[in-house]
Amino acid sequence: MSTTQSERLRGLLEPLVSAKDLDLEEIEVSRAGRRRVLRIVVDSDEGVDLDECAELSRSLSEKLDETDAMGDDEYQLEVTSPGAERQLTEHRHYVRAVSRLVRIQPVEGDELVARVLAVDETGLDLQVPGVKGRKPTARRIEFAQIAKARVEIEFNRKDKKEEEA
Repeated sequence: MSTTQSERLRGLLEPLVSAKDLDLEEIEVSRAGRRRVLRIVVDSDEGVDLDECAELSRSLSEKLDETDAMGDDEYQLEVTSPGAERQLTEHRHYVRAVSRLVRIQPVEGDELVARVLAVDETGLDLQVPGVKGRKPTARRIEFAQIAKARVEIEFNRKDKKEEEA
């Protein structure tokens, strides 16, 4: 997708997304046969459920039908959340990952998997799990030291409500 089209779509759709108290994370246009697919990824601090995606999809579809932002070709609109193993690229992504397990590839050094304890303006406070009976250790990593990071799926992770009970 050209930068101009991406910027135009973002300018057109972001106010509708923001009105629903959601963040517009990504806009992607791709081909699926003759048809194009417009994929809109949204998120919030509380996450996004299927009903919110469906409601937003209707609003975005109406707005797109009113304009020529997608041209005359057929397209399919998909509104979705970032998914379980999302890449962490913005400060708000790290804030939303507090208490989650993340895989971090530092600019220098070995990859690590750790739990995010806290996030501030400059970096993360982590808890690195102990190995072979050792206790977990605390570690600080600055955002400038992170090359890549993503949330890890935990199948036996306790829900926040369970932890509070």
